[in-house]
Amino acid sequence: MTMVDALGRMGEIQSRLVQLNDLVSGGTGIAKSSTASSTAASAVSATSFADALAAATGTAAAATGTAGSGATGAGVVAAAEKYLGVPYVFGGEDSSGMDCSGLVQRVYADLGIEVPRLVSGQMTIGTEVASLAEAKPGDLIVTGGGDHILIYAGNNQVIHAPYEGRTVCKVDAYMDDSEITTIRRVIPDQAATAGLPANSTDLLTAAFASMFNGTSSSGQSS
Repeated sequence: MTMVDALGRMGEIQSRLVQLNDLVSGGTGIAKSSTASSTAASAVSATSFADALAAATGTAAAATGTAGSGATGAGVVAAAEKYLGVPYVFGGEDSSGMDCSGLVQRVYADLGIEVPRLVSGQMTIGTEVASLAEAKPGDLIVTGGGDHILIYAGNNQVIHAPYEGRTVCKVDAYMDDSEITTIRRVIPDQAATAGLPANSTDLLTAAFASMFNGTSSSGQSS
């Protein structure tokens, strides 16, 4: 089953819930009470499943959008190092010449990850990193309110395309936190994604497991 199929099934479940609610509203007397009780139980189970499936597919989709290609921070640094020595060219985005944001876009594209072309877009992607001390290889460091962007290479070094007359280079991080506008982590930590289901069939399994675990916990507490 593909991700699209899984999402389609979730939509069917939610549609069925609407129908069940209509049945409850249309019942009368004892029949209504009995139907409502049975329907409510079914609705709770269906809702639990739908919620669990939505959570599983949503989390997996978010991870696939950034690291679905198996990219790592070290891979980002290695990809960036291939462009060391390329001349700075304003508006450039390939090995004939590139600017700071062109380098970032090119490096991530080489790993199968699409990012915005300009710093203004790149500085909003991924998740915020609190400080330079917490930066990891592959993170993006933005300075000057969005004037410049660099790739953190680890060991307090950065890779960037500085300005006209210079080339893409790897240098010691020359900025401190007071000069940094934001640090963005585009590739999630491995620990955060290690437990995600490998495919959409596993997503359904995870959804069922989540639903039944919730039901079991609820039953034990009552």
